[in-house]
Amino acid sequence: MSVRLYVGNLPEDVNRQDLEAVFSEAGVSAKLITDRKTGKCRGFGFVTVKTDEEADQFIEKFNGVSVKDNAIKIEKALPRSKGDDAAEGSAPAAPASNNRRNKGGNNKGGGGNNRRVASTSDSEGFQPDPRWASDLEKLKQLLAAQTTGS
Repeated sequence: MSVRLYVGNLPEDVNRQDLEAVFSEAGVSAKLITDRKTGKCRGFGFVTVKTDEEADQFIEKFNGVSVKDNAIKIEKALPRSKGDDAAEGSAPAAPASNNRRNKGGNNKGGGGNNRRVASTSDSEGFQPDPRWASDLEKLKQLLAAQTTGS
C-alpha cells in the first residue's frame, strides 16, 4: 500500500525538477500543484512512498529541508473524501484549513460564507482529526466555562 505525503511551504518559483533534485536520493517522484492561470507553484505538492515505515523515514529525513530558502514541511496527507468531486490538483487533500469561499449567490454583509455551518452537536457523524482531538476538547471546555461564567 502506498502512502501519500504532503509537502508544504514551497516557494512560488519552485518547479518539479527542483523538488525531485531534493528528493533524488530517496528515489521518489514529486507532484507539484500549480495555479491554472499562472502556472506557478501554489505552495504545496505531494510525494508517494511505498510503506508507512518509508513515509516515517522520509518525513524524518526531509522535514525542514531548505528549498530555495524555504524550510519545507512534510507530513502524511489526509485521504480525499469519497464525495470530493474536485479535479486533481484543484484542492489540497492535505492538512490545510478549509478556505473555500461562497462563489455564487448574494454575499450580504461584506462577503464571506453564508452557508450554515453545522456544529459538532448537530452532526453526530463528525469526527475531529485525531491529531487535534485533545486540543479541541480543551477548547470546548474553556468555551463552555467562559459562556457559563459570564
